[in-house]
Amino acid sequence: MNDSSWGAPPRAGYSPGYWGPPDQGAAPAGPAYDERVAQHTRPMPIVPDDPDAGRDAEDRDDRDRGAARWSGLPYRDEMPQEPMPTPPPPAASEPPQPSQPPQKKRAGRDLRAAIGVGAGLGAVIIAALFVVKAVFVGVIAVAVVVGLWELTSRLDERRGIKAPLVPLAIGGAAMIVAGYVRGAEGAWVAMAFTALAVLVWRMTEPPEGYLKDVTAGLFAAFYVPFLATFVAMMLTADDGPQRVFTFLLLTVVSDTGAYAIGWRFGKHKLAPRISPGKTREGLVGAVTFGMAAGAACMPLLIDGGTWWQGLLLGLAVAVSATLGDLGESMIKRDLGIKDMGTLLPGHGGIMDRLDSLLPTAPVVWLLFVVFVGTG
Repeated sequence: MNDSSWGAPPRAGYSPGYWGPPDQGAAPAGPAYDERVAQHTRPMPIVPDDPDAGRDAEDRDDRDRGAARWSGLPYRDEMPQEPMPTPPPPAASEPPQPSQPPQKKRAGRDLRAAIGVGAGLGAVIIAALFVVKAVFVGVIAVAVVVGLWELTSRLDERRGIKAPLVPLAIGGAAMIVAGYVRGAEGAWVAMAFTALAVLVWRMTEPPEGYLKDVTAGLFAAFYVPFLATFVAMMLTADDGPQRVFTFLLLTVVSDTGAYAIGWRFGKHKLAPRISPGKTREGLVGAVTFGMAAGAACMPLLIDGGTWWQGLLLGLAVAVSATLGDLGESMIKRDLGIKDMGTLLPGHGGIMDRLDSLLPTAPVVWLLFVVFVGTG
């Protein structure tokens, strides 16, 4: 059998040979053509009868399989069959977990320590207030000196501002005594000499930072001792202890009302950039409690006082105490601190208790003078 039996006869100009290229010229048909075709035909292989004759082909097939294994490409019938994944057992139904009860709001301070320290301070103040007036003046002076120490220490630690403490402490105590003895005129004179002492005292050190140090000193002199002199001036009236007690009681009640109502119902922030914990609901509580306490205290404790004067007094105390608290919060936020000190457990420092009292003192003193006179 030759290649001509697999297809049509070759066309003119094309060699029918399997291995050779096509001829360049046309080959005529005839004996010569047949002889040429016979030279280019490829005989079919003859399969021998010997069964071992196909061993070479099988060896070749084995070699091909081995090569496939080394190349990482196994034959289809040798592909490993992955076992069918066993379905996981059904998860046991877990009993529903009971919902957690809502967490109650917690105060930011230790209430037990705060109440204990507050009660102790109140007992000392009341005893000094109603026994001997001069002793209470000394209590005010001590509180002022400690407050100045806390304020100047925090300024130095956080901002490197060195307000002179020695002239501030001496001048602050002198302001309290002058306000009690000579009234407002004596307080202003003592304030002027304290400012002069701060300017001169700071001159003994290098001039770098002089302006910021004396500015902070003058601010401290006005903020702590000068405002505190109005408490001493309240004490000079015939019913001075009752006036001071009313002032302290209204401030404490106002703060308590703000805390109680704000902690329970507070949702709307009052001044989030200054004091995130204060709410408008707390301010309403401060005003309500303060006005109620004022209406009760004014006719009972103050000679010639009436309930409507107490309402106005309580309103003024609530507003001034809130502003004073926000003012000190602004200072502490600027300094990056939470409390001015750690002297009073549960309260912070002395300045953290004076923040509401200091700006409220001149307001209450003025309203007492307007309502019932100097006494």
